[in-house]
Amino acid sequence: MTETTGAVQNGFVLRMSVPATGELGALGPELGAKLAEQLGLAPPLTATVGEAMTGLAKGLDATGHISFEFHKDADELHIDARQGETSRRATVPLKG
Repeated sequence: MTETTGAVQNGFVLRMSVPATGELGALGPELGAKLAEQLGLAPPLTATVGEAMTGLAKGLDATGHISFEFHKDADELHIDARQGETSRRATVPLKG
């Protein structure tokens, strides 16, 4: 499920939850790369977002869902991954 919440000053927040494994789980990094593309990142950086999501998911419980939350500010895209009590963050620069 994907949900957008109200705009934040000079940015936005997007949340989505995907299964940790399987075909639907593979959609997470693909959607992250598409989001990066929509934000105007060049192709090498769009792949970085998907790779960051894959890295955040490694080592989490493969039987559950992972919630990803994207926060964009002026210069960076912050990606938070949460599953139960575990939370991880990656940051991708928006300007290469």
